Amino acid sequence: MVGEVVAGLAAHSLALISDAAHMLTDAASIALVLVTARLAARPPTGGYTYGLKRAEIMSAQANGITLVLLAAWLCYTAIRRLLSPTAVAGGTVLVVALVGVAVNVAATLLIARASGRGRSGHNGHGHSGHSGEGPPQSLNVTGAFKHIITDLYAFTATAVAGLIIVLTGFVRADAIATLIVVVLMLHAGAGLIRDSGRIFLEAAPAGLDPAAVGAAMAARRNVTEVHDLHIWEITSGLPAASAHVLVAPGEDCHAVRADLEAFLGSQYGITHATLQVDHAVLVDHPPGPGGPDPAQHCDDAHGPAYRPADQS
Repeated sequence: MVGEVVAGLAAHSLALISDAAHMLTDAASIALVLVTARLAARPPTGGYTYGLKRAEIMSAQANGITLVLLAAWLCYTAIRRLLSPTAVAGGTVLVVALVGVAVNVAATLLIARASGRGRSGHNGHGHSGHSGEGPPQSLNVTGAFKHIITDLYAFTATAVAGLIIVLTGFVRADAIATLIVVVLMLHAGAGLIRDSGRIFLEAAPAGLDPAAVGAAMAARRNVTEVHDLHIWEITSGLPAASAHVLVAPGEDCHAVRADLEAFLGSQYGITHATLQVDHAVLVDHPPGPGGPDPAQHCDDAHGPAYRPADQS
């Protein structure tokens, strides 16, 4: 990064300086990853019943916001360079950019390996928190990876710009390369903000349809209704669910609950599930005068109710 700043000032290259600024955010993002990963690994204490697992998501969102803000500044500066081009030493730009490509290829491989093994796939309760192939991706590590991979693309664009300047003398190629970097940074930053925002807003994991999950639960044996179904992510790769389940009169509530928990874990990777299970008869036939009315236990039920196909 220091070498890029020196070379960028000497060569009057905005592309090299923008790459250096991005490398500074790379270093900061990796430091943030290390700190927040340690915080997230701490066991729950006091009022933080999930621990500090979402510190990782805060880190990912900070990385995304940083990328977007830096991209805005670089875009403004690049447009000024397009309107008023400055002489650029293309040879220096090309050499430094090629060195940067080599360094970032190595960094990309290291971060990719960390992304694959950085999370154990366990949710702290002895169960796997992921049903697909390999461990779940940490949005935190993904944020650092996006910083690095974007920097790799940036160096590649800068190298091409340096080559064009050497061969043709077209100095605006430096500003054009910077604008290409801006587009890459905006794409990566917006994705991180969107994904971390979904977790903060308690949205269902991307690609998981709560309605389909509710219908599948209602189709299980002896289930008559599922309502108040909520599916969210505690942190990336750790989905959770809660629901109220009504069971056919006379059937074993505990067996139905165990079946549903196993079903959610095997089919959807949801191993952190909290299910309230009651017999349907308690709701359909409240007790006599003076007794509580169980039909009112969900005064503010959220979302639709799911029932077996033959009862819908």
